[in-house]
Amino acid sequence: MSAKQMVSRGQVHVYTGNGKGKTTAAFGLAIRACMAGKKVFIGQFMKSIKYNETHIAEHFDNISVEQFGKGCMLLRVPDEEDKRQAEEGLRMCSQYLKSGDWDIVMFDEVTIALHMELISLEKLIEALDNRASNTEVVLTGRYAPQQLIDYADLVTDMQEVKHYYANKGLLSRDGIDR
Repeated sequence: MSAKQMVSRGQVHVYTGNGKGKTTAAFGLAIRACMAGKKVFIGQFMKSIKYNETHIAEHFDNISVEQFGKGCMLLRVPDEEDKRQAEEGLRMCSQYLKSGDWDIVMFDEVTIALHMELISLEKLIEALDNRASNTEVVLTGRYAPQQLIDYADLVTDMQEVKHYYANKGLLSRDGIDR
């Protein structure tokens, strides 16, 4: 039996943990898929700043990036607009998952949106359950809940050993400093 025969449905990946590199790993996977001729949608939750990785869509026709966030959430408490944007992101990503038009759909920082209670785990699981059979899913962010870890086919837990933001009020092992 070949590896392709063993996997009959697109897999769910979770990149979580306090270590740096979750989004970078996911974007690396997106580039690999793109170079194989696959079509990739990247939905960035909690972000509105045009970080360098968002420019990837300018260089590849088969990658699309959309952001569902408002400013930096590290230094403030989320409000109703943050919740509205996160819910809209989940709605749109759910549609892309279901359509079958995308080979990979990435929910970047979605577990932070879950952690901050901007979206519900039940609605995220429902979206995953209703995805097209050929669609691979990548979920990133700290604090992935155990139910999502149990649901996923592949989980990578990136551990922080040392980080240049530690002890500067921007990151916390117990949660996001507010």
